[in-house]
Amino acid sequence: MRIEHLRQRLTALGANPRHTQRVLRLWSQALPQDSGRRELSHFLPATLVAALPEVADQLAGLAVLQSEHPGEDGSARLLVALADGQTVESVLLPRDGLCVSTQVGCAVGCVFCMTGQGGLLRQLGSAEIVAQVALARGIGNNSGRSVKKVVFMGMGEPAHNLDNVMEAIDLLGTVGNIGHKQLVFSTVGDPRVFEALPLARVKPALALSLHTTKADLREQLLPRAPRMTPEELVEAGERYARATGYPIQYQWTLLAGINDGDDEIEGIVRLLHGKHAILNMIPYNTVDDLPYRRPSWEQAADIARRLHRRGILTKLRQSAGQDVEGGCGQLRARAGKPARRVIPLRPQAADA
Repeated sequence: MRIEHLRQRLTALGANPRHTQRVLRLWSQALPQDSGRRELSHFLPATLVAALPEVADQLAGLAVLQSEHPGEDGSARLLVALADGQTVESVLLPRDGLCVSTQVGCAVGCVFCMTGQGGLLRQLGSAEIVAQVALARGIGNNSGRSVKKVVFMGMGEPAHNLDNVMEAIDLLGTVGNIGHKQLVFSTVGDPRVFEALPLARVKPALALSLHTTKADLREQLLPRAPRMTPEELVEAGERYARATGYPIQYQWTLLAGINDGDDEIEGIVRLLHGKHAILNMIPYNTVDDLPYRRPSWEQAADIARRLHRRGILTKLRQSAGQDVEGGCGQLRARAGKPARRVIPLRPQAADA
């Protein structure tokens, strides 16, 4: 379901734009529809007041908590059931963050990601994306934690569901009470993203999945990503960074023996030196039956230190939920959904 469909239904119930914004604001912030000191009948149409319990039930049914898996790091991975019985994953992050899904499955097929192993099943509507935020906020209301940042970095490739994602971002960045810089659009890179985001009313921060500075290796790691070279990706990212004033967050999943060598360090310096950028390095979150390994934390820390000394702002991050198999798609896979398949890298790339 799309937010626009919700607006149309509320209009049919007699709501004017102000009434509609109120309903969407309370829903996205996980507040009861009867919040406030005044009687609803004093300022809402009678037809809307009568239908509000049913509307609230429908909104609550868009994303229902199926299971919650707390991590020792303060994160909690949520398996979320949608109205049609499909499931996606959301992650409550430390420091008031939430990672949401934008698709059921993913078509990019990153070889190290569990989500991509089952392919794309369907798109999420913009209302289903916002519903994950409302669900997490409801959970947070009971646990004392809030949601002040939303990253579109869960299951799915946001660029492949651009209209729905941008509609969700617009709502969250207005009545949803999330700061624009605290909405992070994460993508493998797609020319449509760099066209659409600068024109949006709510311009999110941008995270770009880089993972390597070598075009041929990137094609193997991200086999169905748009064919943008690392140089083209960074060039497009830099234009957006300068237009918005937000640094680009370049994502780099560290894979032992694949993209953690000296040649990649030199490539990163060449690509990112002088750019308005942050490099987020995340040691790989091990997935059973996939042949990739994470480097030691000491090795990862050494890479980060070397990049810092070369003028690259690098943040070494621990992937949230390591102890609850927090890699994207792992929780859903354990629930018996997508089948696993392994796409091996060509030997010459693995030796890089």
